Amino acid sequence: MKMSLLALLGALVLSSVTYAASSSPPNFIVIYGEGSGWTSTSVQMDERNPASKGVHAPTPNLERLASAGMVFSEGYAPSPRCTPSRAGLITGRSPAALHMTFVNNTQGNRKLLPPNIVMELPTSEVTIAEQLKTVGYATAHFGKWHLGMGSPAIHGFDETDGANSNGGPENTSSPNPKQAYAITTLGINFMERQLKAKKPFYLQVSHYPNQGPQTQEEVDADTVVTDKTIGQLLDAVKRLGLSENTYIIYTTDHGTIGENLPLNGSKGLVWEGGIRVPFFVSGPGIKPKSYSHVRVSQLDVFPTISALAKVKDKVPAGVEGGDISSVLLNGGVGSVVRLREEFVVHVPHYDPQSPASAIFLGNYKLIRIYETEERRLYDLAKDPYEKTDLSAQMPAKVAELDARLTKYLKDVNAQMTTLNPNPQSASAEGADTAGMAAGMAAGGMAAGMGAEGMGAAQ
Repeated sequence: MKMSLLALLGALVLSSVTYAASSSPPNFIVIYGEGSGWTSTSVQMDERNPASKGVHAPTPNLERLASAGMVFSEGYAPSPRCTPSRAGLITGRSPAALHMTFVNNTQGNRKLLPPNIVMELPTSEVTIAEQLKTVGYATAHFGKWHLGMGSPAIHGFDETDGANSNGGPENTSSPNPKQAYAITTLGINFMERQLKAKKPFYLQVSHYPNQGPQTQEEVDADTVVTDKTIGQLLDAVKRLGLSENTYIIYTTDHGTIGENLPLNGSKGLVWEGGIRVPFFVSGPGIKPKSYSHVRVSQLDVFPTISALAKVKDKVPAGVEGGDISSVLLNGGVGSVVRLREEFVVHVPHYDPQSPASAIFLGNYKLIRIYETEERRLYDLAKDPYEKTDLSAQMPAKVAELDARLTKYLKDVNAQMTTLNPNPQSASAEGADTAGMAAGMAAGGMAAGMGAEGMGAAQ
């Protein structure tokens, strides 16, 4: 009888502690990787597909994070380039709607002229930091900002190490490993102070690239360093007793330069290798070692965190992402309500492939290639590697998705390309277009790359 009474009392105490922890506002940590593709880590991205796991560099700490929570097999960046993706992540709005679809305003002399884009995140845009501050959160951003010259402080971040670009605060071509460890230390110190102050927090740690040509061994070394710093952050969360009330999100801004096998495409391209990226979430209520095949994007981060933090005010008008917390807390299954059913990636720029847009709806993905006016249609459920173009076989589906894409771009007032009245010589243009066509015939990855390569990491 004594044992039963003691067991009952213990259960009541445990229940009260659990309730107290769950009733406290949760903390949020976003770890934003740089140019790391779907298979750039040793985490298996799809439990049904052994080929969805990287083989070059071991990332045991990302494996630890993924095992503690949920892996989204179909997680997407808003863009195949870093500045647009970063803008989408912290605002929940698409780069097309923000007019932040590239990293600079280079015009070039090709058949089509890209639009002049917004280079500075407008202060009129509500960020996730500003949203959370309305309910008492402390906020911090450390690392690569790349959203203009204005400090993250003017966008709601209480603490920051500045409006840093690729080179970090020292503006060097190889900021890592120094800055990888530095931003992690800043993040851990921030967490310690908020714990002492008893304030819930949002912490974003955004990693840098090492730029310029790199061997595979150098790329692997960078990956290993990043993974080690993620381990330091995870260890700190555990040491500080924050594990039971902290959501941790890991994702990246775009695919890697070069191959992202088995996916087709790479950084700069709207094919899967450019935009399908790692997306892991751990935290209270999320089933460990779980997978979800619900399509999600980084636009969903803003409304999801808002919901989990119980922000009273609704998310701002124009936020295109949806709250995925019901999927997170339901073993990875469910549906997500968004402003629009479709997901669009719009790149009206040469990079160096033709400007292009992609629209996702259900299992289908349509790619519109502006220079040639081609349409490519893929059934991603059957063909995730985009090897079989179905456009000739399914003209009605092409017309349906193409019309929806046109309407979407009009609705968000997206900027479009214009015809160049004085393009480069016909012979040079013809050679360039031929190279692009050859790449697309091979599936799109090499489209138009030629001798230009993919440029410095952005």
